[in-house]
Amino acid sequence: MTQFSPGSEQDVRVQILNSFLNTPHGKLQDLASLHRDALARDPLFYSHLAPWYFEHGEVRDHKVLFVAHLATSAYPEFRGAAWVLLQRLAPYEVARVLDHSKRVIGKTPRSLRSAIQYYLRTREANPRQLDGAALRARSAMKHLYASLRIKPGPRAQALLFAGQPPADSPQALLKRLAKAESAEEQARLIIEGGIPYTTAIGAVRTVTPALLVALITAMSPQEVINTLASLKRRGALDHPEVKALIDQKLAQASSDQRVSTMKVKKAIEAAQPDEATARSLMRVADERVASKVVIKRPTALFVDKSGSMSVAIELAKQLAALISAVIEAPFYVYAFDTAAFTIEPPGNKQRQRPTLSDWERAFKFVQADGGTSIGAPLAKMARERIYVEQIMVVTDCGENTPPLFHLAWQEYRQALGIGPSVTLVVVQGANSGHFQRQLIASGIEVTSYHFRGDYYSLPNLLPLLAQPTRAELVDQIMAYPLPQRPPASSTQVVTQA
Repeated sequence: MTQFSPGSEQDVRVQILNSFLNTPHGKLQDLASLHRDALARDPLFYSHLAPWYFEHGEVRDHKVLFVAHLATSAYPEFRGAAWVLLQRLAPYEVARVLDHSKRVIGKTPRSLRSAIQYYLRTREANPRQLDGAALRARSAMKHLYASLRIKPGPRAQALLFAGQPPADSPQALLKRLAKAESAEEQARLIIEGGIPYTTAIGAVRTVTPALLVALITAMSPQEVINTLASLKRRGALDHPEVKALIDQKLAQASSDQRVSTMKVKKAIEAAQPDEATARSLMRVADERVASKVVIKRPTALFVDKSGSMSVAIELAKQLAALISAVIEAPFYVYAFDTAAFTIEPPGNKQRQRPTLSDWERAFKFVQADGGTSIGAPLAKMARERIYVEQIMVVTDCGENTPPLFHLAWQEYRQALGIGPSVTLVVVQGANSGHFQRQLIASGIEVTSYHFRGDYYSLPNLLPLLAQPTRAELVDQIMAYPLPQRPPASSTQVVTQA
């Protein structure tokens, strides 16, 4: 990234982009000031960043806030973009948009009310979609109707407010499910109505293998991942037929756009599945990541293993697995204290894309101990003539032993004719200011990402490595088309009686 003068248009956009990519999942009110400031500083960039983030971002809170702040902006074009983006949200997310707009921003424009009304009427026109929304997000749907005083259609009224679900609705089947005495009857009702696992499991008294098959059949791949620990507790992984169905759902997850990459790790931690299932889950994560970005520049990952850096070592395993899944160029990993050590996953020469379990084994004997020489791996690469164009460093930036990084970088550039860009992944509690200023003063292109324990946000780092420069990523975002609300005549939805 070229160093721009403070206050320049490009520099402001880079700062905004850094903020969004560096911010983990959190409470909406904690992130609201970030969106408010970005919209005020550069409204044009913010408006293009929103649709780009809907395609490439992982943190759902940001998507909710993009819609809320665009929907309440002073620009009609932005309100139109919010109208379109809102249609892509889940009901509970739409409810969060409405609440944030009313309670935090302090206004609910007519266009936002129109977008929500269209959202509800579209679901009313599709009984299957309405039934699913009423079953999975009943409170959110009721909240939307009631808050905006939108009169529900007949089916929505029966499902949400009257307590008299139509006979062909999953809610009616759920009542029958609670009264069903045989496992066969329960299974038939679950499959017939597509009743979600979390709803059905509370309505039945005994969970049999046949019932588990019915439940899993009705589940999406993401739902299987989310409930894997619960399924394991109920014996699903011990029954061959049930286990085979779970494996089938996991295989489908790789191509399912709704699957969240980093929820896979949470599922593994919670369920502690067998090695084969864990491998399937990690393959899902790798393939989902690979579907979004490709890293084409030779890359190195430096991992601080000095005293108290256990968090950095654990984090590096995740990053190495993420990068391995998407890189199509040489990739080198080094651990360092006062010296540097090459880290290679076992069997890496035979395996094109190492998995997380491979990196777990590669880091097995790496312990946090010793001093800190962040320049040590770069000096080693210079001696061995290892060419890279970018370096990611996981550290607390507490450099205290030569070779110092900024001096090693200068020597590396002299030796190989390339000045690699640097992404700092700063572990929690560290003060990176002095170290980063030292790098900038040495003419090093540097980006800082502060890790605060949220693994869900790690895929946000991949677009940084997938682009030739940060400025080019900004240009790509600016070229992203702003969604336009369709003409009023095409947004009329006829509600079925």
